Amino acid sequence: MTLLELLHLLKKKWPLLLILPLLFGGLTAGYSWGFMSNDYTSSVSLYILSKSVSADSSAAVTSSDMTASQQLANDIAVLAKSDRVKAASAEALGMTSFDGYEIEVSSATTNRVISLSVTGKKPQAVATIANEIATQTAGTAVEVMDLKAVNIVDSAQVPSVPSGPNRILYTAVALLAGLFVAIALIVMLDLLNTKIKNPEDAEELLGLPVLGRMPALKGKGD
Repeated sequence: MTLLELLHLLKKKWPLLLILPLLFGGLTAGYSWGFMSNDYTSSVSLYILSKSVSADSSAAVTSSDMTASQQLANDIAVLAKSDRVKAASAEALGMTSFDGYEIEVSSATTNRVISLSVTGKKPQAVATIANEIATQTAGTAVEVMDLKAVNIVDSAQVPSVPSGPNRILYTAVALLAGLFVAIALIVMLDLLNTKIKNPEDAEELLGLPVLGRMPALKGKGD
């Protein structure tokens, strides 16, 4: 099947190209907005300070201090997601675990700041958990890694706006999926149709050349 034939076939079956995407998108949108609960994310930032940095605030931070702190930031990012920190944080909050909450920790290679975020269904809970994990991470890092300090730059705030789910994206993907299914269905139905559609099909089936064609005439009563 050539591209021109495919386009002609899709033009003939255009209602299917409209119905299936709208059906898929409508069902997905209805489920997303009607049954999926909101997610909330709260973030906190940590600043790494190694012992090589002078306590005098007027002292300049050298490049070696910066490099060492950046390397430590990666280690502390891993420490923040360790079982030790999670268990201590859960115990401090009177919880058994953080099941149902997504914890993400990232550290940039160009600075000494670590970003820690917690995502869950309850706005107040995600902020409380993020702050507690940050506190436990700071204390554990100073104790285990012999650091000068791990300071909390910005405390986690209670989010007022949901961070997810991305309902618009889900609906758009469903529309595209519906369009793909419609095209595949149209092509499959055409392949299963064994009727002779044009002179070329007749020649291929009978092995005889077509000598002439009878045009279809429409009368006034048609």
